[in-house]
Amino acid sequence: MFNTFQISRRTFLRRCSLGAAATGLPLWFIERDLAEAAESAGLTAASPDARPGIALIGCGGKGAGDLQEAARFGNVVALCDVDENHLNAFARQYGRNGPAPAIYSDFRKLLERADVHVVINATPDHWHSLINIAAAKAKKDVYGEKPLTLDLAEGRQVIKAVRDNQVVFQTGTQQRSDRRFRLACELVRNGRIGRLQQVNVWVPAGLRAGPFPRASVPRGLNWDFWLGQAPRVRYLPQRCHEQFRWWWDYAGGPVTDWGAHHNDIVRWGIGLDGPTDVEAKVLVGPIPGGYTTCAQFEAALMWPNGVRHVVKTTTADNYSGIAIDRRGQRNGIRFEGADGWIWVNRASIAASNEDIINTQLPDDAIHLPVSNNHMANFFDCVRSRKDPIATVEDGHLAAAIGHLIIVSLRQGRKFHWDPQKEEFVGDGAKIGNAHLGRKMRKPYDYSFVG
Repeated sequence: MFNTFQISRRTFLRRCSLGAAATGLPLWFIERDLAEAAESAGLTAASPDARPGIALIGCGGKGAGDLQEAARFGNVVALCDVDENHLNAFARQYGRNGPAPAIYSDFRKLLERADVHVVINATPDHWHSLINIAAAKAKKDVYGEKPLTLDLAEGRQVIKAVRDNQVVFQTGTQQRSDRRFRLACELVRNGRIGRLQQVNVWVPAGLRAGPFPRASVPRGLNWDFWLGQAPRVRYLPQRCHEQFRWWWDYAGGPVTDWGAHHNDIVRWGIGLDGPTDVEAKVLVGPIPGGYTTCAQFEAALMWPNGVRHVVKTTTADNYSGIAIDRRGQRNGIRFEGADGWIWVNRASIAASNEDIINTQLPDDAIHLPVSNNHMANFFDCVRSRKDPIATVEDGHLAAAIGHLIIVSLRQGRKFHWDPQKEEFVGDGAKIGNAHLGRKMRKPYDYSFVG
């Protein structure tokens, strides 16, 4: 049964004013958002007996946050992790107020369950693709954490699995569901700062530490399964769990961590699939015997419309990136046009002139798709069977920007890219194209998921 949405004009205006005051966004934008919400209210409201069964794969810190949000929209029926300690802790938590979820150490067994309708994939980056492919083949809808893939070649396989099996897939680039970023991109797309010339992106620097002492594999951790497609190496606590992102074998360091979020917004603002040139350099490299990703880097990419896209690391002490670093630079994005600039991050939006933000866009302006809650948008689409705000293709193209930067960083040279063919062209193309994919360690290759 659908809920009737009724609201007085006075209440509506009060909510608009409160929303504008709380977020720092212009009143006209909040009014438009609330009006659109009123029009669509209740259209996908689910009855209590229609709550989908949710399974979490990857019971770490990010998984905890994702599952807490997802549990508002469905029932947690199964959990999976290769670390029994994480797995059992989650099972105890979600079994306190109802039936305890089933637990698994092999995600393939979990995917056989008929009562699992939705999968939350919050594993380390090097496991994203195989689990997403397996879940799609099992006809499960997926909320997949970013970056979508470990390398660019994997993205094509994930897209094929999602589209062939007609499942709903939401990439965890949740800034698409943040009003500030959507407003910034709409203003840019509608020429509010004139012709876009450059986009500067700042991301928090990565960790630089090591070498690390030997350690024994903890009881309850299946280290070989955790490694998966990555090369077989001895266990180090610094390789596992939260620190995996600072090793090339499992992730891309700061390039694909915060970079996956911000570069997705850059692409949204520019309105094109990808760049045509990439050149990157390591500013602060790793310590021998320690983490392998570079702690600080700088990259410059050119887009087909002539926009220059620069990505740099900050040195914020607080890895959340909200802190201002010693040079006064914050984590965020600055769109620069011929007639002004717009700055945006998760805390604020500002412009070279207040009128850029405060002047309402005309009715015939470009309006980007609306989502103000990333997880809610996903579950709305699970019911409606429509594409969510961050499709699998969006996730692939956002991740691809980071993958291109990594190829340039690791090869130490500039490359030319064809965004339609998704291959390097011109000078150095053979070298670049040889690094678009990685060799997977058996048995953890595509055959592992059928």
